[in-house]
Amino acid sequence: MTRVAAVDCGTNTIKLLVADLDPTTGSEVALVREMRIVRLGQGVDRTGMLADEALARTFAATEEYGATIRGLGAERVRFCATSAARDAGNSDVFMDGIRERLGVEPEVVSGDVEAQLSFDGATRALGDVPGPVLVVDIGGGSTELILGDPGTGQVHAAKSLDVGSVRITERLLPSDPPTAEELAEATRVLDEQLDTLPSFGVDLAKAATVIGVAGTVTTMACALLGLTAWDRDKVHLSRFPVADVHALADDLLAATVAAREERGIPAGRSDVIGAGALVLDRVLRRTPADALLVSDCDILDGIAWSLV
Repeated sequence: MTRVAAVDCGTNTIKLLVADLDPTTGSEVALVREMRIVRLGQGVDRTGMLADEALARTFAATEEYGATIRGLGAERVRFCATSAARDAGNSDVFMDGIRERLGVEPEVVSGDVEAQLSFDGATRALGDVPGPVLVVDIGGGSTELILGDPGTGQVHAAKSLDVGSVRITERLLPSDPPTAEELAEATRVLDEQLDTLPSFGVDLAKAATVIGVAGTVTTMACALLGLTAWDRDKVHLSRFPVADVHALADDLLAATVAAREERGIPAGRSDVIGAGALVLDRVLRRTPADALLVSDCDILDGIAWSLV
């Protein structure tokens, strides 16, 4: 067994996994799996820069993670940053701060690498499901769509689109709740982006199984399950009829931020969950799947396994 630590720093959250992995048997024993909402991508779509207060939140979380990693004696550590750090003009400040606090070289991964890591994490312990599998990873700044074979882990095609819950909210859905005009424009923009997928080989109509990962999807799963607190055992590998997912997306988009929080959507997610739900809604409408499979294993697990 090898003890590894993986950190995934996205536009809205920063996540940590410390686990003992056995590459021979494929077993994974998670010691710590944590998430903080830091909104690193606050305003990046508008300014092109990481805000000072967003950097401060992210650095504080990284310091906490560093103490956890050292306390558990992880042998290998990998820190991956995605959309917000890719887009920011002052990403060097971010990189220097992470390097100083964690003692490892942070990586700003490309959309293609992010897609492969997400697919690896989501499908590694999936079990027997019909293929091809479409993994939908909705982040704050981008959405990764990966079509592949769950049995071999082979990716047939993947594309990272610059549409995510934070980016779409800031750019297109500023009202609380969004107006009909804002929703129409956001839907048009999303559909335009999704229309490009076939040219990259990502044919959503071929997806026999759709797996949703990351915060938007797991938060929606909690709502569909009627949970008011996180319960990984109930959320991980839960399955929902797509009609229920569409109905929830409509409900979230019609609700105010305060109303979303009243039904258990946490602060820091409540203001952007509508946009994330809209992304999921538009993707599902292009697939033949009658159900959404939700996985709490995602890019974080892919990062961890890449270390062994």
